[in-house]
Amino acid sequence: MNAPKNVGPLDDAAVEAIRAGYAFEAPALEMGALVNGEALAEVPVRIPIAMTNRHGLVAGATGTGKTKTLQVLAEQLSAAGVPVFAADIKGDLSGIASEGTSSEKLLERTESIGQAWQPAASPTEFFSLGGLGSGVPIRASIDSFGPLLLSKVLGLNSTQESSLGLVFHYAKKAELPLVDLADLRAVVSHLVSAEGKAELAELGGLSKATAGVILRELIMFADQGADVFFGQPQIDVAEFMRTSADGRGIVSLLEVPSVHDKPALFSTFLMWLLAELYSTLPEVGDLPQPKLVFFFDEAHLLFKDASKDFLDQVTRVVRLIRSKGVGIFFVTQTPKDVPSDVLAQLGSRVQHQLRAHTPDDAKALRATVSTYPNSGYELDEVLTNLATGEAIVTVMNEKGAPSPVAWTRLRAPQGSMSPTDPAVIAAAVDASPLTAKYGVAIDPSSAREKLTMKAAEAEQARTAEAEATATAAALERQLAAEQKAVEKRMKAAQREAEKRAKAAERAEAKRAREQAARDERRLKQTVNAGVKVARVLVNTIFGSTRKR
Repeated sequence: MNAPKNVGPLDDAAVEAIRAGYAFEAPALEMGALVNGEALAEVPVRIPIAMTNRHGLVAGATGTGKTKTLQVLAEQLSAAGVPVFAADIKGDLSGIASEGTSSEKLLERTESIGQAWQPAASPTEFFSLGGLGSGVPIRASIDSFGPLLLSKVLGLNSTQESSLGLVFHYAKKAELPLVDLADLRAVVSHLVSAEGKAELAELGGLSKATAGVILRELIMFADQGADVFFGQPQIDVAEFMRTSADGRGIVSLLEVPSVHDKPALFSTFLMWLLAELYSTLPEVGDLPQPKLVFFFDEAHLLFKDASKDFLDQVTRVVRLIRSKGVGIFFVTQTPKDVPSDVLAQLGSRVQHQLRAHTPDDAKALRATVSTYPNSGYELDEVLTNLATGEAIVTVMNEKGAPSPVAWTRLRAPQGSMSPTDPAVIAAAVDASPLTAKYGVAIDPSSAREKLTMKAAEAEQARTAEAEATATAAALERQLAAEQKAVEKRMKAAQREAEKRAKAAERAEAKRAREQAARDERRLKQTVNAGVKVARVLVNTIFGSTRKR
């Protein structure tokens, strides 16, 4: 290959410095060979496997070979027994699961860089977000996702993000599991109801306007198909850290063409996965080789419109997760896509061709050049003249120092450079034990069901209370009516008693009068009888006297 204009070949001393800078004693990934006018097979460019957990960056314009570089790294990591997780944005990375096809052009290239090319397939597991594709479904609960990541994916502002955090806090306190989007919508709706406002008062409350924004975003998010990602069974991140029976690391490929119109979901899911790995893995320090290497493709989607809190979380995870044995390679178009605090954590750099067709491109080119160590290259010239499959490389050596900057012709993948046949992928997914474990979604009792039950119980209680109140009122009315009737009967009885008493009194008086009259008649009769007797006596006495 002819050197680009204004870029002469390196002198022998510079070539020897590069040779020495990549002559690692420990196991390493073979990147390719130095280009110095032509490829120098005797000057290999390599990355120590132990240093891949110090993270890296693969950057370059569209069509410059980033995906093939990713495939080369993933194949060698797998062969070394290191599991790999990567997102298959365009679908062509799936070729790693199939053997590559030889050609005269391919062999000419590989021989020029000292690569003894042989076709080889890597053990591969295919995944998809929530079943939005042909792979094993990856799901996560809303609880595990958390308010910070969800705010990022929903595009909420800081106030709305804070309110969403309050919703999560309430749900946890109230023991309302948030499994899917329906659960979260149910809790938000509950908290702006009369009952919910009272429960949330001590925590500061949730404005109806903010709740409305969150609900609308959740509904739109679900309408985009994202609701299938949130749920159970939740994927165990240990599934991404397995090895095959022959000791090779399994390559976990996330199929994402089906969610290309939901980039926020894709990027935020990958951040969730990193956070889960960080929270579940033990501290192991520096290992001879990582437990997992994670390729974060289309990395600019993660950082676009991100809040400061979110960026702080990403930076913290990237900085600390290497001590858990996990390496991260960000794959994007230019280094400026990655925040400087994150970029500072990336030990290895593979920079494919950059284009400078616009002022913004030129600015990005200058920014990229400024991030490289001093070298014998006019990098602003080299970076715009790199051929497809070539890159400027610098890695972290075994001592943790940057290796010399090397213009590198990269190795060719041993797997297929074309996508694996969909029928082969479907058969692999059907045969995977993970399909039986995660293939069917389950709907456990969670916040929505509990709130529905609570609302039903409250409605039943209100109905029962209303019925009890109505019954009490009816009983009260009945009692009042009965009491009134009793009083009426008592008054009637009293009147009857008084009437009877008066009648009895009158009858008694009559009887008394009649008795008195009888007594009087008897007395008169007695007197009259006495008078008569007296008269008889008198007549008798005085009659006899007169006779004498």
